[in-house]
Amino acid sequence: FSYLLVLQQVYCFAPIALTRRHCSQLNAEFDFDVAIIGCGVGGHGAALHARGQGLKTAVFSGRDVGGTCVNRGCVPSKALLAASGRVRDMKDASHLESLGINVEGEVTYDRQAVADHAKNLANTVKGNLENSLIGLDVSVIEGRGILAGPNKIKDDQSGKIYTAKNIILAPGSVPFVPPGVTVDEKTVYTSDGALNLDFVPEWVAIIGSGYIGLEFSDVYTALGSEVTFIEALPMLMPTFDREIAKQAERMLIRPRAIDYRLGVFASEVTPGEQGKKPCTIKMIDANTKEHVETIEVDAVMVATGRVPNTKDMGLESMNIETNRGFVAVDDKMRVKTSADGEVIDNLYCIGDANGVMMLAHAASAQGISAVENICGREHVVNHEAVPAACFTHPEIAMVGLTEEQAVERAEKEGWTLGKSQGNFRANSKALAEGEGAGIAKVLFNKETEKIVGVHIIGIHAADLIQECANAVEQGTTVRELSMMVHTHPTLCEVLDEAFKGAVGMSSH
Repeated sequence: FSYLLVLQQVYCFAPIALTRRHCSQLNAEFDFDVAIIGCGVGGHGAALHARGQGLKTAVFSGRDVGGTCVNRGCVPSKALLAASGRVRDMKDASHLESLGINVEGEVTYDRQAVADHAKNLANTVKGNLENSLIGLDVSVIEGRGILAGPNKIKDDQSGKIYTAKNIILAPGSVPFVPPGVTVDEKTVYTSDGALNLDFVPEWVAIIGSGYIGLEFSDVYTALGSEVTFIEALPMLMPTFDREIAKQAERMLIRPRAIDYRLGVFASEVTPGEQGKKPCTIKMIDANTKEHVETIEVDAVMVATGRVPNTKDMGLESMNIETNRGFVAVDDKMRVKTSADGEVIDNLYCIGDANGVMMLAHAASAQGISAVENICGREHVVNHEAVPAACFTHPEIAMVGLTEEQAVERAEKEGWTLGKSQGNFRANSKALAEGEGAGIAKVLFNKETEKIVGVHIIGIHAADLIQECANAVEQGTTVRELSMMVHTHPTLCEVLDEAFKGAVGMSSH
């Protein structure tokens, strides 16, 4: 026993060079085994995994450790949602009364303190990322990395050329601003400016009704703003499963101070001046391009998606052609000269810059996958098993195909689509919280009984979706899931109801 204990301790504390998955490739020809351009969630994840494999690793941070997610995206936005969500909950007198709680007086908040909460969280997480890189002996180069030919990267700050056997491009993305929209990041702003929460407008227009726009509508309405969505397509939340989008409209739009314009472009947006001059938005019909309306609001948020941050990073030095800035890759994340071009050896691209799936955790997964392939262990990310979430109150989460996509694929491939649903209104834990609204929808192949998609709207949906993502990744069937025991009473029993219903069983 003592021998085994000593052996276990030696293994746990052994240097990286002794680990089973060690794959160091360094030779005198190169400065590094792996050099990563960009230090967002994708670049950071790739760097950690590369060091775990014994690879000498460098990261060109571009003076932006943490990237969009940590500094201007996922992390600070969750802080705003958490604070504003508390305000919404405390102002919901009928909900509190149903739980036997009375709040005396007016519920107020300190705007600057809320903004500081978001900023402080981002700084804390950024510091943690920096420390993790330093602790693992990753060389952090502050300049932005620019490709200077095969195996070469130029530091834009010092001008020095570094060499690496393998290069991973992870430059991330920036907000897309449509033509005709003038952004000053004060009264007309992207998500970058919105996260500063410089003021809470009485009336704010949000251009775009995807994840970002929907989350900020949640923040603004909780803090007292009126919101108008401007959406170019003929429906709200166009990328969502249609049934879930309808549920979201009923739960997140109609009960709140939100209206919308559909099928229109914001053809011209002019900034105003806070408290003195309104912003002006001219709208045209998305089809006819005729002017339909002009409105004046206190602020405009531009939430029309993101574009790759690949400009001026030296792609031409490797004869790489992009499509709207996106770098083409194969399923192993290896860069191709074009969508139909050849693979470039020892060059990889991960995250938003390749456009495969523009989510922070997808970027991290792709970074790990790229390192696995660098080490000679073939790996491909199953993007249909990567979950996504919208952190509204209540939350929306999904993995795999929408029902519309699943119908199309089933028809094309010749299998029968099954559908089963669990309801929060039948869940003891949800009812105890006074949060009985929402559903969990499971889509599956009736012949194989494998899951092809899951969509949830309801309390803590973002946490519940992981069980489903794991099932998709592992190919677990609804029949197998229906026999797995779920803790009672918990919200995950909403999924248990759906899994059991898929195979004709009843949930208690």
